[in-house]
Amino acid sequence: MTQKKTYFLNMGPAHPAMHGVIRLILELEGELIVKTEVEIGYLHRAFEKHAETETWNNAIPYTDRLNYVSPLINNSGFCCAVEKLAGVAIPERGQYLRVIASEISRVADHLTCIGANAMELGAFTVFLYLMEGREYLYQLIDDLCGARVTTDYTRIGGVKSDLPEGFVDKCRGVFPKIRKLVADSEALLTKNRIFLDRVEGVGVLSQADALAYGITGPFLRSTGVAYDVRRAHPYLVYDRLDFEVPVGSRGDNLDRYLVRLAEIEQSLRILEQCFNQLPAGPVSLAPWEMRDAFIFEDMGKAGNTALLPRCLAKTCRTLDGGGRDQAAGIRVADPALVMPPKEAAYGNIEGLMNQFESVMWSWGVRVPAGEAYAAVEGGNGELGFHIVSDGSDRAYRVRCRPPCFFIMAALPKLLNGGYVADVVATFGSVNMIAGELDR
Repeated sequence: MTQKKTYFLNMGPAHPAMHGVIRLILELEGELIVKTEVEIGYLHRAFEKHAETETWNNAIPYTDRLNYVSPLINNSGFCCAVEKLAGVAIPERGQYLRVIASEISRVADHLTCIGANAMELGAFTVFLYLMEGREYLYQLIDDLCGARVTTDYTRIGGVKSDLPEGFVDKCRGVFPKIRKLVADSEALLTKNRIFLDRVEGVGVLSQADALAYGITGPFLRSTGVAYDVRRAHPYLVYDRLDFEVPVGSRGDNLDRYLVRLAEIEQSLRILEQCFNQLPAGPVSLAPWEMRDAFIFEDMGKAGNTALLPRCLAKTCRTLDGGGRDQAAGIRVADPALVMPPKEAAYGNIEGLMNQFESVMWSWGVRVPAGEAYAAVEGGNGELGFHIVSDGSDRAYRVRCRPPCFFIMAALPKLLNGGYVADVVATFGSVNMIAGELDR
């Protein structure tokens, strides 16, 4: 009598395709995958508990590390939830700036996913093309926030600063380069027989299963469901913007690639519309009014205060656009809720005290008791925050809905019945971000 035996293969966490943070336990018959167990948790930072121990504004930097490929969307999502609970409506220009930051971040996220997935399948040129495109965007993000990954751009009640001078023109100059790099990559991949053999009809998840697992984002849309938080539950100014929601039909690796590719173009369209609709407003302080912040400090130490009332503090480049003459357009006018401009923190005692009170424990922003849920469309789907406040200076409870968590729950369905060689292609197509799997 012939007896069939299976054997187990550990894949990860010390495996390049598992990013060092995921372990797959595969039960195999030859190279056929019979059963899959997924172990997450190799990256655990206790985001929710950290957010409950810090004041409202101090919790924002922790959101950078959720989906670290598109951190600006995380910043915006957390602040939207707190502002919903506080009953705060941020100025129109501030809303446009959040959309601009989010869409730049989304394009960078999709370029990273497609590029890394292509590289893992051997298309290294595509990876280089798309990383070049991402580098253009990271330079824009650096100009906007002073950082490429740890952005920390939003504040409760607005954003850190207005657009730096020349930012819009620089963006418009970058978009044609992004489109060319995406077109070149598409030409190398979309009709490439080798690539198609690895992704077409592989890693299939039905529309019913995707809905049952609670999957959202490009993954869900690849199965044919046109659900996008920006369209289904418009927030900020998305209801004023014209864009399409690309969908697939088969729910396989190829559809996920095509949906993300199409969404890059839609995000660029959104950005172009935002720049056309952006309400007018100043973008920087007049140079003749400004002195370097360190000169302020030196003058104060020497007792030379005569010049102080006539000048503004020029802070570092990363704080460009954060001056008080921009504050009315991008933040709410409530000193109990928003942090003061840095020039005020450096330039007068009221601003300095306001800054300290905003960040010190038992001081700062106080949000009314209650609870609220707000969601934004993240790089991988619906990114939601459920906030509970007891009326103090920090959250009583924070719960994050990370889009990747639901995709990881469905991963065995994608892999079972396929071959070991398909694991890398399928795992790359779902864009797993371990920072979101904080459980």
